[in-house]
Amino acid sequence: MNDNAIRRIVIVGGGTAGWMTAAPLAQRLANKPGGGCEVILVESAEIGTIGVGESTLPTIRFYNAALGLDQADFIRKTKATFKLGIEFKDWGHLGNRFFHGFGDFGPSAGAQPSHMYWLRLAKQFNTMPALENWSVSSMMARDMKFTPPSSQTPAVTDAYSYGFQFDAGLYANYLRDYAVARGAQRIEGMIVEAEQHPETGFVTAVRLRDGRRIEGDLFIDCSGFRGLLIEGLLKAGYDDWSDQLPCNSAWTVPCASSPGMTPYTRATAREAGWVWRIPLQHRTGNGHVYSDAFTTDEGARQVLEDGLDGAALDEPRQLRFVTGRRRKSWIKNCVAIGLSAGFIEPLESTSIHLIETAVGKLIELFPDRDCSASLADEFNRTMGIRYESVRDFIILHYKLTKRDDSEFWRYCAGMPVPDSLRHQIELFRETGRVAIIDPNGFAEPSFVAMLMGLGVVPKRYDPFVDQMDIRAVHGHFAGLRDLVRQVVGRMPEHGAYIAGFTTPSSS
Repeated sequence: MNDNAIRRIVIVGGGTAGWMTAAPLAQRLANKPGGGCEVILVESAEIGTIGVGESTLPTIRFYNAALGLDQADFIRKTKATFKLGIEFKDWGHLGNRFFHGFGDFGPSAGAQPSHMYWLRLAKQFNTMPALENWSVSSMMARDMKFTPPSSQTPAVTDAYSYGFQFDAGLYANYLRDYAVARGAQRIEGMIVEAEQHPETGFVTAVRLRDGRRIEGDLFIDCSGFRGLLIEGLLKAGYDDWSDQLPCNSAWTVPCASSPGMTPYTRATAREAGWVWRIPLQHRTGNGHVYSDAFTTDEGARQVLEDGLDGAALDEPRQLRFVTGRRRKSWIKNCVAIGLSAGFIEPLESTSIHLIETAVGKLIELFPDRDCSASLADEFNRTMGIRYESVRDFIILHYKLTKRDDSEFWRYCAGMPVPDSLRHQIELFRETGRVAIIDPNGFAEPSFVAMLMGLGVVPKRYDPFVDQMDIRAVHGHFAGLRDLVRQVVGRMPEHGAYIAGFTTPSSS
């Protein structure tokens, strides 16, 4: 082993971020020939975890696969359901409903993106069924169906992806057991102080309330909104995005499951924010994200409780947050991951995705004990791009509203937006083209689904689309829609598919 290699990693804080960080580090570094590297996680039962991130993007599958997790075991132990996308209700205008599915809109009729040919048909015939009718994931969600895509079937039936909806607390425990089995150490204790080297400024140790002192070479701050090391000690600074993402509070509560286990998350816009509904095997997760500048806490709680599908299983919990990110999430030998690095808001389920991204980037740029500043610069650069691209995608949901029924939505319609997002909106409105600023972020079909779902109809389409005979374009879409209907019709119901993992075999 390199004499300058990291020999002890100290993760400050548990929960989803802490154990999602510990699991792959233990897998790769602990108990290896030559001494390996200790992975120590310090958490206190006195500090509650946020634990509201129950809905994910499809990227969670790649994280799980990298750990070698057995999917059936994961589904059983985290009470997971499958997620094909998000249903949006009352966004854009009251009565609106559309679906952001995970996948594209079927194979294109030609060299241009599929939505360009749809736009030509819509202009030719003045009326067309919504584009999501050609999205396999959207049609599966509408019919409450689920089966994973298979490479052995025709391309159109594979044109979708999926994530999971699970109990975040159970997922953290699942990864804790995984990490500990591979050599990670868990220490129970309340951190009261962090120490720095007097010359380099590197973090050298954390001290617990009972007097224990835990030294390390690399410290990972998963302490949540507090940012115990990254902000409390290293003063990273924070970019506040509240002007463009005005929601700053949430009430959350689980309720009893209702009939029908939907393979999607629902986001319903309300007078001063929005509410989520996330179905799990054993309960339904609910939350109301809102701005306390436009409603009272009591009123927001009542909105949540009045909209539950079943009996509440606990007292509602309130959260406060400030949307934004640390100006730097890697400083010296400290890396912030999770809420300590920033928080955008639960819409589009990006919190766990940002943890995955940060952990993957840390492993890609893993340092030695010198913690080269160039590695930190690259980490901060790439994570900055990801946070800002996610920020812009979420702002889009609010900015494009035509609702004027409340002060909150009038504010959202009139608020300034980043130049990068303004360009994306105007490019699509004028030409139907999508500017992808972060190639590893949300893809073109996601922007098309959201922009068109929120009422942005492009004035033009790619002129190369006119080179194809209109009858061929029409025939393509008619045949494709029929095929999607047939394929989805043969799929099992989502609840029945889940039961295949959770019902004991009869053997």
